[in-house]
Amino acid sequence: MSDIKLFERNQVRTHWDAEKEKWYFSVIDVIEILTGSSIPKRYWSDLKKKLKIEGSQLYEKIVQLKFIAADGKYYATDCLDTQELLRMIQSIPSPKAEPFKQWLAKVGYERMQEISNPEQSLERARENWQKLGRSEKWIQQRMTGQETRNKLTDYWKENGVEKSDEFAILTNIIHQEWTGLTVKGHKNLKGLKSQNLRDHMTEAELIFTALAELSTREIAETEDAKGLPQNAKAGKKGGKIAKDARRALEARTGKKVVTGENFLPPSSEKKKLK
Repeated sequence: MSDIKLFERNQVRTHWDAEKEKWYFSVIDVIEILTGSSIPKRYWSDLKKKLKIEGSQLYEKIVQLKFIAADGKYYATDCLDTQELLRMIQSIPSPKAEPFKQWLAKVGYERMQEISNPEQSLERARENWQKLGRSEKWIQQRMTGQETRNKLTDYWKENGVEKSDEFAILTNIIHQEWTGLTVKGHKNLKGLKSQNLRDHMTEAELIFTALAELSTREIAETEDAKGLPQNAKAGKKGGKIAKDARRALEARTGKKVVTGENFLPPSSEKKKLK
């Protein structure tokens, strides 16, 4: 299960391995937070060389997991579990080291709570959105849309769509059909980089996204779509339903549904959310 956690409004891409019962964290995201470096990849590359020379075994503990990047695509990313990440942090002089260690402990504790009570996971998400200033109305729509999304991806998993890049392809087909933009194009319109597009959608965009994905699942189920090609066809049909509804609303109101609106902080604070 991949997720994005927040440390002082900074995003950290994470993955929970249910089989091993371990959290894995994107090393690049952590390094950017601790160092403030504008080129965390280079910092990590230099640090890996330094640790290897010193005889550290950390290099052997690196796990590569596919995380979504700024362009909306998934790429293999160096990750470490909590124990190894703590060892890496010791090699980085940073005033944020201790607060980050405390945050890691909190993430681990909260995960144990969520396993025993899944509803807490939703409450954590709600709390994060509240901290970022989202309204209750927006939060409810975001959570409803996520439930719709989960039902669609569950259908894909059960019907021959397994690879993460296939999920990205289908998502892009649906999105482009109803918005007229690729996921990347929509993020560019909003001035986003690594941020989650849905976390920066307006209420209307969330509603139409949910309509497109709900329609896609209903059509896929009706047609018993299997594999990537058949689900791609269902995606275009589902996206078209939302597109037709969007155009009808825009014709009536004279307002665009797909906009550059976002929840980014003032320019001086943008770096914190990269």
